Amino acid sequence: MSDYDSESEKIWDEYDWERFLQQQDQKTEKYMELLEKYLDHPQRDEIIAREMGWSHLSGENNWSDEVDALASEEWRDNDNEADTAESSSEFESFEHHSLYQAAFALTVWIDQLFDEDEALQNAPAAVKLATHAALASAKLAAALNDDDLDEIGMTIAYLKRALKAITTSLEAAAQLLSDRQIKVAQHATLQSRLFEVRDGIISLMGEYRGEWRRRFGSR
Repeated sequence: MSDYDSESEKIWDEYDWERFLQQQDQKTEKYMELLEKYLDHPQRDEIIAREMGWSHLSGENNWSDEVDALASEEWRDNDNEADTAESSSEFESFEHHSLYQAAFALTVWIDQLFDEDEALQNAPAAVKLATHAALASAKLAAALNDDDLDEIGMTIAYLKRALKAITTSLEAAAQLLSDRQIKVAQHATLQSRLFEVRDGIISLMGEYRGEWRRRFGSR
């Protein structure tokens, strides 16, 4: 997070945030690899803290906040602890957004599809579909839970990730149809729901990019 902190006075655009999110992904992957490698090691915590560069915490058992931040992306609220009640209210607001509701309804529909056909639960394309549909929903929640216009770049970066996840889900749906693991009618309904979310994301990205240009001009 040092790179982010060092440029905290700068208004980041979507590309700055995308680079930062990629760094967070890499840190998360590294942490999980280290945890798996040293799971049974008696000095596991000290080794992982050192390997992760948490030198100020090495030798202590007080770095759970670092792990929680990697796992849940709570770093975005680190500078707003004084506004906990307000942040909670904002966090709840995303649940009422029509785009998030469409994405959540999509995951529910997929779960029902799995319940109707247990064979899908172990089909690679079906697992890919469900995983990325859920990921899209999570990224939309991250994008929509903060109305701070100074963080438009972060919102767009999360929307781009949600769009990528939905695109992967569309590919998985097409594969399921090709493999005859779902019926034509089921694919038609699934594709319609996926397109609804995809088109909503694209539209919202356009709105936020327009607002970015209005407020900050071109990059």
